[in-house]
Amino acid sequence: MPKNSKVTQREHSSEHVTESVADLLAHQEPVDYKRSVLNVTGEAWDKQKEGEEELDAENRPAWNSKLQYILAQIGYSVGLGNVWRFPYLCQKNGGGAYLVPYLVLLVIIGLPLFFLELAVGQRIRRGSIGVWNYICPRLGGIGYASCLVCFFVGLYYNVIIGWSIFYFFKSFQYPLPWSECPVLRNGSVAVVETECERSSATTYFWYREALDISNSISESGGLNWKMTLCLLVAWSLVGLAMIKGIQSSGKVMYFSSLFPYVVLVCFLVRGLLLRGAVDGIMHMFTPKLDKMLDPQVWREAATQVFFALGLGFGGVIAFSSYNKQDNNCHFDATLVSFINFFTSVLATLVVFAVLGFKANIMNEKCVVENAEKILGYLNTNVLSHDLIPPHVNFSHLTAKDYNEMYRVIMTVKEGHFKELGLDACLLEDELNKSVQGTGLAFIAFTEAMTHFPASPFWSVMFFLMLINLGLGSMIGTMSGITTPIIDTFKVRKEVFTVGCCIFAFVVGLIFVQRSGNYFVTMFDDYSATLPLTVVVILENIAVAWIYGTKKFMQELTEMLGFRPYQFYYYTWKYVSPICMAVLMTASIIQLGVSPPGYSAWIREEAAEKFLFYPTWAMAILISLIILASLPLPLVFILRQFHLVSDGSNALSVTYKKGRMMKDISNLEDNDETRFILSKVPSETPSPMPTHRSYLGPGSSSPMEMSGAPNGRYGSGYLLASTPESEL
Repeated sequence: MPKNSKVTQREHSSEHVTESVADLLAHQEPVDYKRSVLNVTGEAWDKQKEGEEELDAENRPAWNSKLQYILAQIGYSVGLGNVWRFPYLCQKNGGGAYLVPYLVLLVIIGLPLFFLELAVGQRIRRGSIGVWNYICPRLGGIGYASCLVCFFVGLYYNVIIGWSIFYFFKSFQYPLPWSECPVLRNGSVAVVETECERSSATTYFWYREALDISNSISESGGLNWKMTLCLLVAWSLVGLAMIKGIQSSGKVMYFSSLFPYVVLVCFLVRGLLLRGAVDGIMHMFTPKLDKMLDPQVWREAATQVFFALGLGFGGVIAFSSYNKQDNNCHFDATLVSFINFFTSVLATLVVFAVLGFKANIMNEKCVVENAEKILGYLNTNVLSHDLIPPHVNFSHLTAKDYNEMYRVIMTVKEGHFKELGLDACLLEDELNKSVQGTGLAFIAFTEAMTHFPASPFWSVMFFLMLINLGLGSMIGTMSGITTPIIDTFKVRKEVFTVGCCIFAFVVGLIFVQRSGNYFVTMFDDYSATLPLTVVVILENIAVAWIYGTKKFMQELTEMLGFRPYQFYYYTWKYVSPICMAVLMTASIIQLGVSPPGYSAWIREEAAEKFLFYPTWAMAILISLIILASLPLPLVFILRQFHLVSDGSNALSVTYKKGRMMKDISNLEDNDETRFILSKVPSETPSPMPTHRSYLGPGSSSPMEMSGAPNGRYGSGYLLASTPESEL
């Protein structure tokens, strides 16, 4: 031992010498310093707990391959919204012009925040609860809020998978059951079902055969047993995929993530061969540039970007937490973001190729029906034969000939034209009939498929694609619940997953009543939008302003091996929080301006009608928003006033065997000071030790004891080669 060390001085002197950390360690039994760590933390050290955490970190599951992980992220982010929400927004908001605001917002909001979630999950290797407790305990409610939102979304999202399962099994017959209206027989008299005759075969099948829907949300009507069984099958599929964690769900992703692309490509090729497909695609991508100046277009584009990538749900963080520390999550973020975008464009091409075909079919039907009316008027001398152009042949009447005849009649019979009841039969009008969500998948698309050759095959493929798209998103959503809960409370994975699925099925029975579709609409519109926006804003603030953007960038540099672009520094610190705050304000205004209501199917009228939510439904609606947001202020208050301990009530110096960067016993006085205070940049310890929960704003060193309000500090000296050292 060096002569000038404090231990040697104490042996030869009667003077009292204050023992330093190095002296204390000098009296410890010999240890392997390559596997040791010095930990200064604000909480008492529990040896047993410490051992459990070390074992947990070492035994944490990992993806079998990078491909499996990428497919999981793609399967989670690419969902039903890409197929039935993006095409609708594209058509509604200017066609090809809508792609400009979408791409801009994807780059300045979507990509940076997606990268942020991937990075914190991979760095800390915990679910959303553990990650935000780690970064800022007072904002630990972020993780719990994410779990609640995932639960609400999972409840109704799996119902949609159940609907797809119902249609999937109904597709194994020819002709398809929604291709014709049912005929009721009363003795020798055959009568077409009135509700079907006044609407359409596909609309009738959806509302009456599938949902057996009631006239309003107030009329429960009891359980729909067919949909109850389908919901049970859907939750069974999710449970089986999730029961072993990523060991089981990762394998499912190989099929559920890739199969939809096979179907979309097949549909695109088949769609392009259909008559009228080009009309639909041209209509889709004809840009209406004036729409780009509409703030509403930008708001809807931002909302779509936000939900398309699954930000705030916790699924992104959960999947990323199973990665190796040196994984290039920046590449992953860029790849998944743009695959998501191109999938949306591919789905839009498919949808409008098929809808263009459907529009031509419906337009021809319109021409035939109105031509018969004109022939009737000619035979009864209501119209003169002189009004009909000589080249018009009623046996082979084209849309162009009909439109010419229509304009002539409208000009001559201007005063009495409305009484004739003739329709213009314009292809543009059919293409402008925008549909989204269930209306697109279960009414418009199913109607188009009835005109396909071998229609049952295409129907089976389409609904199997929807099941897989939904299943991929559900696995990510459920991971946003199971991963943080299992990490935090150490419950058994299999038991918790099964219990969660059973509980969700029981609660989800509300969605398979005859009025269940109205509850799906309520949850879809209100349970996630506002709470998730708040969650993502707080995530951004926690990392960029409380933890510190510079510090986070430095840690990313250590983790990735290169420094991320300065673009991310400015987007995280300024651009994204401002944009998200504007989006949240716009969402609140939209909620206030738009009356809370839903489209109800009125059986007697065979038509949809907008109804306002009754008082009790409004109470449920408001409760959903409050309940999803409640963990945020609740956890903050509990930790702010020390009602729940966050470890700030004691400062202890603990020494645990296992990891250490250098031999402390050989430190000289000056070396000792430099080591503890990290004066030499090259010897600065890892800024994210295993048990450090929060460093105050602006902190640049793990040992910097600033007056941050959190009051919890920690430091550790970790070996880079050990898995937990990178946390």
